[in-house]
Amino acid sequence: MSVALLTGKGPPSALYAGCSSLDHSELIFRENPHDYPHASCSVVTDPDDCLTVANTCLQKDNFYNFAKPWLGEGLVTGIVPIWKHHRKLLNPAFSQLVVDGFQGVFNSQARRLVKDMETEVGKGPFDQWAYTKRNALETICLTALGVDFCENSVLNSQYEHASEQMFNVLVERFQKFWLHSDFIYNWSSLKKKQERCLKILHNMSNTILKTRKASYLNNKKNGLEASTGTKFKAFLDLLLELSIEKGAFNDLEIREQVDTMIVGGHDTSAIVLMFTLVMIGSYPKVQLRIIEELYDIFGNDDRDVTKQDLSQLVYLEAVLKETMRVYPIVPVTARLLDRNVKLKNVTLTAGRTCGMFLYGVHRHAMWGPDAEEFKPERWLDPATLPDSPNAFAAFNMGRRICIGKTYAYLSMKTTLVHLLRHYRVQADHTKMVLKIDVMLKPECGHYISIEKR
Repeated sequence: MSVALLTGKGPPSALYAGCSSLDHSELIFRENPHDYPHASCSVVTDPDDCLTVANTCLQKDNFYNFAKPWLGEGLVTGIVPIWKHHRKLLNPAFSQLVVDGFQGVFNSQARRLVKDMETEVGKGPFDQWAYTKRNALETICLTALGVDFCENSVLNSQYEHASEQMFNVLVERFQKFWLHSDFIYNWSSLKKKQERCLKILHNMSNTILKTRKASYLNNKKNGLEASTGTKFKAFLDLLLELSIEKGAFNDLEIREQVDTMIVGGHDTSAIVLMFTLVMIGSYPKVQLRIIEELYDIFGNDDRDVTKQDLSQLVYLEAVLKETMRVYPIVPVTARLLDRNVKLKNVTLTAGRTCGMFLYGVHRHAMWGPDAEEFKPERWLDPATLPDSPNAFAAFNMGRRICIGKTYAYLSMKTTLVHLLRHYRVQADHTKMVLKIDVMLKPECGHYISIEKR
């Protein structure tokens, strides 16, 4: 079905509340949407219709405004005119050429993760997310931001806790419609919790900006390369260059992009890695096939992963994509309809909210009768994939697609190679209980066990 209509008179938060436990019972699905002309929200699950909405209406739903005290006008939350301007300026920072320069860091960070997890060998189930999240935060700081916080465990742990709490704040505010009013919200205890979190979160980004800017100006003063001597140009270097040389960004705008990059670059990758390891550990035949592919490429050599190696990891990439299909990290995204949008079977009316339910897109009928099954091999034969390229939207779709897609693939594939060359993984995905906390996350059941190979 292409469209689900929410007929309640409540706020658009019903769109998210109905999906909070992946229970579709709150959504009223109908083959003929014309039966419900007064629907307050529309939920689109057809891949092609989703792309139509995504490219026609670029403005995010008002829910994203709740995150602006944290992320400001960054790429995720920015209004359309600002987003268009900044996205054009920032695209070069995540080109294939730039991301390839991060490969050395991806390898060293993956080795660090292997070493950190070594304490869990043979001890039974453990919370692997604690490891992948910390490692991903360090990696994004090293690469995109050019700052080394690997040894600052206090600052890292504070940031991790504050970001988790901030996501909880956003969801709670959205679910309580009376807190949608800024006047009421500003007097609430939840606002006080938000302020405590923001103090920690902005301290992280301000510290990064202050450190990197001082280094940039000092190098420029001394006639040195403006970059800090790394083999790659970090995302933040480009921002500083555009700011200082061309006046394209002020300090606040830089910090907003830094905040966006930290949260968007570490939490998502960590969760995908966590889900992927659970699935690999749950399917011994899948794990065996990955190991065979790794042996074909690396033999018994524990060398670093190269750019050429990554292109040969066909089955590992299939496992990664299938995991993201089954567990889309952002299962629903919403747009404001600033105009009427004509879909295949219905025209959506301007002035309302439209949710693109990517969890449903990944289970659309075009995936076939085995859409609910975890089958990485479907990615190995184009004939077994949907005809529409829009059926896979793990990084969203359309013009506001995730800017870090290439970065994420290279980082995650490199990490998985190192982990699986050293450890045999065991898990049981059937025990996972999921929740939507802005992103799709496990409530429980995501623990894994590892043994040395």
